Amino acid sequence: MSLQERDKKHLWHPLTQHKIHPESLAISKAKKCVLTDENGNEYIDAIASWYTCMYGHCNDFITSRVSEQMKRLDQVVFSGFTHEPAIKLSEALMDILPQNQQKIFFSDNGSTSVEIGIKMALQYHFNRGEKRNTLIAFEDGFHGDTFGAMSVSGLSVYNGPFEEFFLDVKRIPVPNGDNLDAVLQQLETIIKENKVAGFVYEPLVQGAAAMKMHDPKGLDAILKFCKNNNIITVADEVMTGFGKTGKHFASLHMETKPDVMCLSKALTGGLLPMALTTCTQDIYDAFYSDDIGKGLFHGHTYSANPLACTAALASVELLQSEAIQNNIKRIMVSHEAFGNRVKNHPKVKATRQSGIIFALDLNIEMARYGNLRDTLFKFFMDHGVFLRPLGSTIYIQAPYVITDAELAKVYTVIEMALETV
Repeated sequence: MSLQERDKKHLWHPLTQHKIHPESLAISKAKKCVLTDENGNEYIDAIASWYTCMYGHCNDFITSRVSEQMKRLDQVVFSGFTHEPAIKLSEALMDILPQNQQKIFFSDNGSTSVEIGIKMALQYHFNRGEKRNTLIAFEDGFHGDTFGAMSVSGLSVYNGPFEEFFLDVKRIPVPNGDNLDAVLQQLETIIKENKVAGFVYEPLVQGAAAMKMHDPKGLDAILKFCKNNNIITVADEVMTGFGKTGKHFASLHMETKPDVMCLSKALTGGLLPMALTTCTQDIYDAFYSDDIGKGLFHGHTYSANPLACTAALASVELLQSEAIQNNIKRIMVSHEAFGNRVKNHPKVKATRQSGIIFALDLNIEMARYGNLRDTLFKFFMDHGVFLRPLGSTIYIQAPYVITDAELAKVYTVIEMALETV
């Protein structure tokens, strides 16, 4: 019996309606940018397996480091203990994070990193004797699938059955270069009518909203407004972090830096699950007290797992290497050329790019998980490219190690889809 058949017996997959989509492709191995299924078919992973494997699958530099670490220390509780991989990772991150970030809190995934960021924002004011219970978030944002993260997310396709249980969240449009005055007026109204604790946002690119991109100057103005009103700014860089927008972090494109940052996905190069929530000294100091109740009582069994910390440290070293930085620039130039080539195609509504993130909107109405989207997905896979359209948006977020030939194939298959599908 094939892996695909055995899978159906017991496994429940994410973001899947199994009655409509009973099949799951069995991947048996992966290396660099190529996934290989159980029948030996190969696929270029043009989305880095949900933006995680940015240095390529099974990267030898990362796996060798983790292999050595697992012979010394595999796991230890991080409450009351510490270890060198976590300490070295914190020191390395301080070299690349925005300079105002000073403290690091470990968790397991992007959603939990946002939960912690929300808790930091709410408890920051609580610890200072001020009750603030409202959060601000962008329309169409996505921050994860746990309850706090869902509360600040604006995509009802994920949230529908749970919305009556959410935190109090007010939503604002993303700044698009023309609407800033209206957005700032809306913010003024919100803070007059509510006690606002924090603003949770994806900087520059909203991933699940089909790579919707917004204006850095406008975002900077919103962040300044928040700072002037003591609203804690929480940057969800789970998707954008670690080089994807052309800088180490999207927040580095703005003058005003966030109070809190949420990081995961590419953090460990896709090898192991881990997340971080970083914050300023001021945030940390609000929890630093003789009163035990003012501490941040949040924890995960695998917080700061030594193997994941080792993978992350190796990934940070790769990110800063000349080879990876040159690759990022190469991909950015290549995407720009491709965008210029297809932007006037009659089936292309719009193209956009931020760093190595490229998105193309089809000039056609398409349900996010509808039949036409499924046809497009199958077309890509049949031609050896793993792309996962978000409704009518086709996007590329390939590993930094993708070759020019592999990129060319991705572009060619997208152009073939424009003519065929």
